[in-house]
Amino acid sequence: MKIYNTMSRKKEELKTITPGEVKIYACGPTVYNYIHIGNARPLCVFDTFRRYLEYRGYKVTFVQNFTDIDDKIIKRAIEEGTDYKTVSEKYIKEYWIDTKGMNVREATVHPRATENIDEIIDIISTLIEKGYAYPVSNGDVYFSPSKFKEYGKLSHQPLEDLEAGARINIEELKREPMDFALWKGAKPGEPYWESPWGKGRPGWHIECSAMVRRFLGKTIDIHCGGQDLIFPHHENEIAQSECCNGVPFAHYWMHNGYINVDNVKMSKSLGNFFTVRDVAEKYGYEPIRYLMISSQYRSPINYSVDIIEQCKASLQRLYTCRDSLDFALQNAEDVLPDNAEEIKKSLLSHKERFIEVMDDDLNTADGLSAVFELVRDINSNVIPTSSKELLTFAKELFSELTGVLGLVYEKKDNDLDSKVEELIAARTAARKAKDFAKADSIRDEIAAMGIVLEDTPNGVKWHKK
Repeated sequence: MKIYNTMSRKKEELKTITPGEVKIYACGPTVYNYIHIGNARPLCVFDTFRRYLEYRGYKVTFVQNFTDIDDKIIKRAIEEGTDYKTVSEKYIKEYWIDTKGMNVREATVHPRATENIDEIIDIISTLIEKGYAYPVSNGDVYFSPSKFKEYGKLSHQPLEDLEAGARINIEELKREPMDFALWKGAKPGEPYWESPWGKGRPGWHIECSAMVRRFLGKTIDIHCGGQDLIFPHHENEIAQSECCNGVPFAHYWMHNGYINVDNVKMSKSLGNFFTVRDVAEKYGYEPIRYLMISSQYRSPINYSVDIIEQCKASLQRLYTCRDSLDFALQNAEDVLPDNAEEIKKSLLSHKERFIEVMDDDLNTADGLSAVFELVRDINSNVIPTSSKELLTFAKELFSELTGVLGLVYEKKDNDLDSKVEELIAARTAARKAKDFAKADSIRDEIAAMGIVLEDTPNGVKWHKK
């Protein structure tokens, strides 16, 4: 498998530290609000990446953090008249609702910044001892990027260019504009932890370095996140981790592209900002996941009402295929057509194509195309055979590939199924008795439930609108 490495700016063959195993760290949310559709993209993309690696036989350790102490969380707590713990706990619970809705699996570990204070203090102490960091009189501790000769190697910008856009706030006591906070001295009324430099709390960047080292080791295979994190967050993670540990931090860096809303970059100031919850209430969660993997992950994607509706329509084609297979299997026969092996070979060619494109830097767009080619093949060449063996083979393959993408995960409503089947049976009986008025009345009742009927030579099929 090849993945595009932001560090080298090229596709590289994936070679893991331990053969057959992959250690991945993905930057998680700062929990002060509901996650937005920009957050949804890395969540869905790297969940799919993890699923695919496991599909290809890797043992994956996937760590994703919660930033549960931060200026934004403290500000929200003040606004709500509560404390940072109440705010972070509330939005972590909301996070689980949204991620489960999008079929994003839980990470192997979901560490929190506040649970790793000792590790954070240990790394900061080492950086001070080595001369890369320094404390100041107000309790802050700063890291000096100028001491790290490779600073800027991820964002591919020399330190001088980065310094040109930096500034020092009046209240900061740092020595150079690019110096960044590892530890922040506590201000009156703020939450704090005891440290060698006084009461305070960790800076944003240091928490990830601490959690990577604690849960995955000093060097990991893959670090991933949104494109907006390349600088300064990931650049700073590299600097502090490599200066502390003396070894490379991550071998591969993967970053997903931005989300635009109606072709304009999403921004609260522009009023084109949508939470996952907002969108899900109107369109459901699965169309959001579909949208997030419908383009190659490094490309920007556009969100609009028309596009999310197209995602719903595409998903309906997948669900229709699943339901058609289930329906056909009810009346399937233990027969094989003469060209059964040829049909199986054709079905497997879509799997081969799927693996080929997914191996090429997780090209989910072409992966979806391979799935829809499989659907077309099933509809044209499998379902008409009524062969139990072929239908079962096709269903297993369909479930296999859609499962890797994390799609078609809505379970059937058994109570609804039973009710609809009863009504269909009653309608069929009424038609046989030539009581067409009753048959039409039952059809209207079924339609009022949001169900569409389709009369076929093999019986009556139905699906939700």
